[in-house]
Amino acid sequence: MDHKGVEYLKIAQILPEFHEGGVERHVLWLSNALAGLGHEVTVISAGGKLEDKLDRRVAFWRLPVQRKNPITGLYSALKIAGRAKRQQWDILHAHSRVPAWIAWWASGFCGQPWVATAHAQYSLNAGLLPYRKANGVICVSRTVREHLGSFLPEKSEVIPNGIPPARRKWEGKGFPENSRFLFVGRLTRLKGLDIVIETLSILGDREWTLDVVGDGPQREELEAKVKGKGLEEKIKFHGFREDVEDWMAEAGCLLFPSMEEGMPLVLMQAVQVGLPALASDIGPVRELVGDNAGLLPPGDVETWTRFLSEIFGNKFSPPIFDPVSVPTDHEMALSANVFYRDILDSLTAK
Repeated sequence: MDHKGVEYLKIAQILPEFHEGGVERHVLWLSNALAGLGHEVTVISAGGKLEDKLDRRVAFWRLPVQRKNPITGLYSALKIAGRAKRQQWDILHAHSRVPAWIAWWASGFCGQPWVATAHAQYSLNAGLLPYRKANGVICVSRTVREHLGSFLPEKSEVIPNGIPPARRKWEGKGFPENSRFLFVGRLTRLKGLDIVIETLSILGDREWTLDVVGDGPQREELEAKVKGKGLEEKIKFHGFREDVEDWMAEAGCLLFPSMEEGMPLVLMQAVQVGLPALASDIGPVRELVGDNAGLLPPGDVETWTRFLSEIFGNKFSPPIFDPVSVPTDHEMALSANVFYRDILDSLTAK
């Protein structure tokens, strides 16, 4: 489709699955915001519970784009290429590594340009080959861009994650009045919840509780660890919840002990809500809240224990970060729109 003189673009967003997670939330918010700008958006995925959250103007197409089998990938690429030609899509946008391979192949079959978003500090190996072949790559943080380095094409740009405006604000009750800690995230080792459990077990005699909102492959192991330390009454696992903002508004402090992030959506939500937070000192967090912001070294039980002890002793207050630092989903979509058009214009000029 010739985009010249046309106000909107036809954009396909491709991601593995559409269950709860950072990449999935990103695609949900980006797709809805792009539709709000007037673009025609199709989300292609193996499916998941977030399908129901898509704007009614966003089309959804279920394909097995999560499978690493090359035959299945080629099948999906051929299907996508066929529809891209019939419906005259302007651009394919891949999220995660398997969809990047599929988008690369589909682009070769149909001739439409494709871009990818790098959401994390991926392992630097041959699996990243498609990123070099893309017409452009978006990185969600400077940290991700610097990490990928030579695996990126000539056209690469940092566009931070953006999130919808908060529905609720923090109720303003922190320590010692409100001694409810909150952890939100996928339960994997990289999220660092095991460090928090170890730290809080050392402070077990204080008045506190920890609500764990999220699910993931490490849940059983973490629940067993909590039970083994006799903390079942203090640490509660609530699984995946839709009402994360409500939990944030009513908590006393967010604990964000991640070992690694692309751009921390959970922390962004907490900052927007106004919830005080103790967070890991990692690159993307510094990009969000600035240097010297009371951040703690990831995985360092001794330092986390010391800071939490100072909170209980009223010697330290967890910081409340400036919400101005958090981009909105609308701002993210505007930046993506410019990125798409730059690529299409450069191809037209050739």
